Amino acid sequence: MVYSSEVENMCVVHQGVHHGAAPIPEEAKWVKSRKVEDISGYTHGVGWCAPQQGACKLSLNVKEGIIQEALIETIGCSGMTHSAAMAAEILPGLTVLEALNTDLVCDAINTAMRELFLQIAYGRSQSAFSEDGLQIGAGLEDLGKGTRSMIGTTYGTLAKGPRYLELTDGYIRYIDLDENDEIIGYEYVNFGKMMDFIKAGDEPNEAYKKACGTYGRCQDAVKKIDPRKQ
Repeated sequence: MVYSSEVENMCVVHQGVHHGAAPIPEEAKWVKSRKVEDISGYTHGVGWCAPQQGACKLSLNVKEGIIQEALIETIGCSGMTHSAAMAAEILPGLTVLEALNTDLVCDAINTAMRELFLQIAYGRSQSAFSEDGLQIGAGLEDLGKGTRSMIGTTYGTLAKGPRYLELTDGYIRYIDLDENDEIIGYEYVNFGKMMDFIKAGDEPNEAYKKACGTYGRCQDAVKKIDPRKQ
């Protein structure tokens, strides 16, 4: 350690108050985080690219500083989808500090990593008060049945009104209208379930029918429309 002559000539004044790092909640423990390996938790970060054309939700399961599980969900940019495939290979096995300083190919994914690091470094994790944290595989549980990202896509214009295109239930086949042309329900197909049925041996048409469902007062509809064509 090299000191300037000005510092060398100073007298020593001892630090009177120094309590160290403030404890943060980590997997049902209070931890004074001083080293990378002190960090554990399951948490999320959301990032965006420079022109804000796309967004990424990044979920990491970290145990003693090492990323054990990574879930990357992207929307709005085709190039980011391929970058996400690379990030899923890159991230597991890195420390959170290495991941923060690794080029994850896409601006949105890099930004998501930065935001996630802030969450986990300050103890704002989903597993902060869960004893021993969440098991590896929690990321897949976030996706739910069918193991697909939950996406909401709606569209509207002043002239023609709203259109539901995709919601948590799945791909919207029809929206149901009452006598005032107001939405009172919708009919959907869950692609994740449909593919599970097909993989289990069902014929595609049968799998499609089994994966369809409704929400709302569809039985009271006086008209139904295809939101993509009508």
